[in-house]
Amino acid sequence: MSFVFYDTETTGLDKHFDQILQFAAIRTDADLKELERFEIRCRLRGHMAPSPGAMRVTGVTVAQLTDQSLPSHYNMIRAIREKLGSWAPAIVTGYNSIAFDENFLRQALYQTLHSPYLTQSNSNGRADVMTLVQCTAFFEPAVLVIPTGDKSKLVFKLDQVAPANGFNHANAHDALSDVEATIHLCRIIRDKAPEAWSNFTRFSQKAAVADFVESEPAFVFTEHHFGKPYPYVVTLIEFDADQSSLAYVLDLSVDLAALSALDDTKLAAKLKASPKPIRRLKTNSAPHVLCLDDIPAHVRTRLPSREMIEVQLDWVANNNAFIERALGVFRATQKEYEPAAHVEQMIYDEFLTQADAAILDAFHDAQWSDRLQLLDGLSDGRFRILGRRLIHAEQPDVLPADIRAELDAEVACRLRGTVTGGEPWLTLPAALVQTNDLLQNATAKERELLSDLASYLLQRIDALGPH
Repeated sequence: MSFVFYDTETTGLDKHFDQILQFAAIRTDADLKELERFEIRCRLRGHMAPSPGAMRVTGVTVAQLTDQSLPSHYNMIRAIREKLGSWAPAIVTGYNSIAFDENFLRQALYQTLHSPYLTQSNSNGRADVMTLVQCTAFFEPAVLVIPTGDKSKLVFKLDQVAPANGFNHANAHDALSDVEATIHLCRIIRDKAPEAWSNFTRFSQKAAVADFVESEPAFVFTEHHFGKPYPYVVTLIEFDADQSSLAYVLDLSVDLAALSALDDTKLAAKLKASPKPIRRLKTNSAPHVLCLDDIPAHVRTRLPSREMIEVQLDWVANNNAFIERALGVFRATQKEYEPAAHVEQMIYDEFLTQADAAILDAFHDAQWSDRLQLLDGLSDGRFRILGRRLIHAEQPDVLPADIRAELDAEVACRLRGTVTGGEPWLTLPAALVQTNDLLQNATAKERELLSDLASYLLQRIDALGPH
């Protein structure tokens, strides 16, 4: 299977309310030889304010944000969707892609009236090279040079790891350069740690992870928090009935007999405490899992002995009633989220129905003048809202005067914000305050970019007119 390595540059860090500005991807064969590359940028969406901090990091200028020769956000997403579709099936990956880039890509697809699960459809696999690098550094520390920061803490930022391992990353935070840096690290791991690379590709497939956790009585599941590795010897106790990709695993280093003696209140407190006796493992998120036989000696000393693992597995097999009780208490401790207040935050509220998907396909093929009427046939109110916004952004002249005026006012209110400033998105006045704050300690190069941004923000605020 081929690989698709990709990266994004965005207006900020909020996956709901910021946008992709640049997308780059390189398709390789199974041996990591480049087959094709793709890069596209777009201009800033009309209802958004760019994050000054993000612009300072990426070096994106106002001229780039407003370049009318660039495609709109909608047209960029249509092009990305077509390209990735033509490259499928592949293992789709990047550096910190599952935690960051994929969330932005999903949101962009959703807000442009597409299914958000592009990287998981068409028989694609998904993985994350940052997880591969972190776990390689832990299990096979001789393979990569990992720089250190304060208090000798390992630093896994791509713009530091790639140069430490021989990559010329002069254009760090450019999406295409970051993709090249990611592939460079993968080639090193493939050559020096072939078993780690083999597991990386194998467990990019949800089915392979599910088969592994079901077939292995006990295995090592490694998570990283703030760059630190936490390996756990676990056993599968159940797949979630509602989410087939969610598995519950039990930490076999825990004193299970003592845990079972607790009443439900104390058990709930113990299940919420760290380290958690029951952990969630997502089979569709390329988790790092290993057979017990594959654990190197320097890691094995941190884990329970084989004898203890066998004793714990016997205990689990003979105490089904407690396992069921613990799972029930564990589920009850899970955080309940308040209903989303804004349509951007409703991306996972429900799946797109086949009937609505057919209407949206017709929407994208129709003349702009016919698209508003098509939205009326949708059962999903989210897409009616997003569809009207999309028409307003792309072809406002085709909208009836009253709907256009309503959406004009919505955009203006969104950009101005309220007196209390409680919006979850960045407003123009808030962006101006942040810009002026950054100017206080800016370098000469940063000062030029930020001064230009301040002028641009003032112009946009003035163009909104009186509140």
